[in-house]
Amino acid sequence: MANPWAGEVAIVLDGQRHVAKLTLGALAELEEAMETGSLLDLVQRFEERRFSTRDVLALIVAGLRGGGWQGTAADLLRVEIGGGPVEAARAAAELLARAFALPGET
Repeated sequence: MANPWAGEVAIVLDGQRHVAKLTLGALAELEEAMETGSLLDLVQRFEERRFSTRDVLALIVAGLRGGGWQGTAADLLRVEIGGGPVEAARAAAELLARAFALPGET
């Protein structure tokens, strides 16, 4: 079970449940993978609902890797995400919210 107090979000890949979390290392990987802008720009795009599928994919990969998953973005392109694109976008937004929320805000 994902622990929201620890910033965790559950994501289902090909029917198997995984825990995702934006650790400091995962955030560093995410920042490196981003083509332009900063993490604050990414947060703003989600707040304004202007995010791209590339943003969602990058966040999901970073969160899964922060949760211990050993896959890559290329691996994620070949799996079915439970709930489809809408659930992937919701999980990505939740990862961001939980990573940057103060205790008691989520």
